[in-house]
Amino acid sequence: MKASTNINVYTESTPNPSTMKFLVNKLLLNGSIDFATKESAVQSPFAGELFRFDFVNGVFFASNFVTITKTESANWADIEPILKEFVKSAVESEIKIQEQQEEIVSFEGTEVEIKIQQILHDYVRPAVEQDGGAISYRSFDGGIVTVELRGSCSGCPSSTITLKSGIENLLKRMVPEVTEVVSTAL
Repeated sequence: MKASTNINVYTESTPNPSTMKFLVNKLLLNGSIDFATKESAVQSPFAGELFRFDFVNGVFFASNFVTITKTESANWADIEPILKEFVKSAVESEIKIQEQQEEIVSFEGTEVEIKIQQILHDYVRPAVEQDGGAISYRSFDGGIVTVELRGSCSGCPSSTITLKSGIENLLKRMVPEVTEVVSTAL
């Protein structure tokens, strides 16, 4: 008989007061996946179950955590213990995060585009994931890099500062062709 791993769940606040990061001591996913609406969670049994709680407004998975966005009327003090217990139970019972396999990350485009994507993946992604979010490269045109912010970064009051002061400055320094970084609206 296989010994089962005791799953521990702990929470961390994020810069976005509407989201909380629920970390577990197990790899959940290679990469990340965002379910911004209940309808988008149709391919995710785990996210679908979370959306059954009327106070859940968004679900984002990455590596060893799930970031949950609450409705405005909900209070973290009331719902955090409920969500913590649910996440623990879901991970222990191995509820699938998604029905289909995750695609392997690959970089495509010109030499400059590949360099931008590599920098975002190696330097920016880990920092953004620490705050319970994710960043995706969308395009590079005329010196402007377009990215998409998800998870706790979506709608976060400090995401504009992160985008301009952090990401834009890093890319301008490492890739001279970059003049600006903007985020697409979700």
